Amino acid sequence: MSISLSSLILCPIWISMAQIQQGGPDEKEKTTALKDLLSRIDLDELMKKDEPPLDFPDTLEGFEYAFNEKGQLRHIKTGEPFVFNYREDLHRWNQKRYEALGEIITKYVYELLEKDCNLKKVSIPEGYGVIVLNPNENYIEVEKPKIHVQPSSDSSDEPAEKRERKDKVSKETKKRRDFYEKYRNPQREKEMMQLYIRENGSPEEHAIYVWDHFIAQSAAENVFFVAHSYGGLAFVELMIQREADVKNKVTAVALTDSVHNVWHQEAGKTIREWMRENCCNWVSSSEPLDTSVESMLPDCPRVSAGTDRHELTSWKSFPSIFKFFAEASEAKSSSLKPALTRRSHRIKHEELPEETLCIKSL
Repeated sequence: MSISLSSLILCPIWISMAQIQQGGPDEKEKTTALKDLLSRIDLDELMKKDEPPLDFPDTLEGFEYAFNEKGQLRHIKTGEPFVFNYREDLHRWNQKRYEALGEIITKYVYELLEKDCNLKKVSIPEGYGVIVLNPNENYIEVEKPKIHVQPSSDSSDEPAEKRERKDKVSKETKKRRDFYEKYRNPQREKEMMQLYIRENGSPEEHAIYVWDHFIAQSAAENVFFVAHSYGGLAFVELMIQREADVKNKVTAVALTDSVHNVWHQEAGKTIREWMRENCCNWVSSSEPLDTSVESMLPDCPRVSAGTDRHELTSWKSFPSIFKFFAEASEAKSSSLKPALTRRSHRIKHEELPEETLCIKSL
């Protein structure tokens, strides 16, 4: 077990204080001497020994990480995957390091989408056949402005000596509070505040906003959704809020390991019936792709995504999802309901009819 420098110094002080409280002729003098000693300790320097500065690189190379040919994040020197507990017993520092690296990876993924997938990142409104929602970005963080409180003028008849005594007590109280705060959180960051994006303050709000302003107004005759994880919950909420419009415009919905719950979200009977006919949920499972998986909820069929890893369910099930979309489109054009797990004929996703809008919810 590691022992910090602050512990080595502070423990003897508290022991000495306890010894003084047991009595002795020079108790007051010793207390004064110890207070003077405490006042001379540079707490900032002490606490820096406990936690490194929160200064992190701004590139993958700076973190000594890179993506290999399989798209896996690996350490440049050791070849090992990302290690969260980079420094023992420093969870907050490790978390901040993880978040800093996450920001770099987010930018890297955007670059891949633009460079390798020929996508173009544009601000809303978009004018394309594929819309990628970003329901996770609901606010930005900015530094909280400092509010300078002007000391109020004391117009009371309180004696000056009493006011000075109060001020002295207040300063000592603040000093003790600052002492504790520095010990508890030595690398205290700037105070930040969250500014929520108007009408997009949650994943559910974001889905409704994009529907109202873009999807509902598009000329597409076939609208398909691919909703992963919490995106499935956001879609169900969209149905609850815009049921008639969704039924009229959406042809089929592919959920991948969705966390929606029709009971908790209080989805009505007509919504559950529509989902049973027009949705399919590819869930994490060790069973082969498209194997039927038992469901406890009466909403939509569940089939295996061919992987037991949550984050891979979309990628692994894409071939089946596009066949599902093609069959749904074909069934719609012939006024027939799609067989959700039908695999009797193979239709490539390139054969999807024109005027199709595919919505991807991350």
